[in-house]
Amino acid sequence: MRRRRGGAGNDPADLARRLGTLLTELQLSEIEASVGDVRVRLHRASTSGTLAPTHAPVPVASPAPAAAEPTVGAITIEAPMVGTFYRAASPGAEPYVREGDVVKQGQILCIIEAMKLMNEIESKVGGRIQKILVENGQAVEFGQPLFLLER
Repeated sequence: MRRRRGGAGNDPADLARRLGTLLTELQLSEIEASVGDVRVRLHRASTSGTLAPTHAPVPVASPAPAAAEPTVGAITIEAPMVGTFYRAASPGAEPYVREGDVVKQGQILCIIEAMKLMNEIESKVGGRIQKILVENGQAVEFGQPLFLLER
């Protein structure tokens, strides 16, 4: 008999253990993941670090953000990690970019703070900032749209 390696499969308990490890390592207050028809969500119930797992079969489809209506040819820059979005290097500094600015590939667009580390997020392409989709200081999720760029 062969055993699968390296994945949580559809075992809710295994997925909950893996998410609990991430929750602790990343010092998050909440985390959620879906594998197949299994969804697991963990959140800290109090400052004591108690985890409250819940799981239930749910459809995986999620609606796209209503505010993110890109024009034809627009490119979405997404959050590469979970953290806090900052438009500038410090509270009193000028933002890295504003709507309407033309940016080059590799130019810093924002910072995402994760685990007390400041991660500079660079543009993967050149273009004009059409829309900034998140507010300064807002928590962002992995894959969440941050910017719309026109090429």
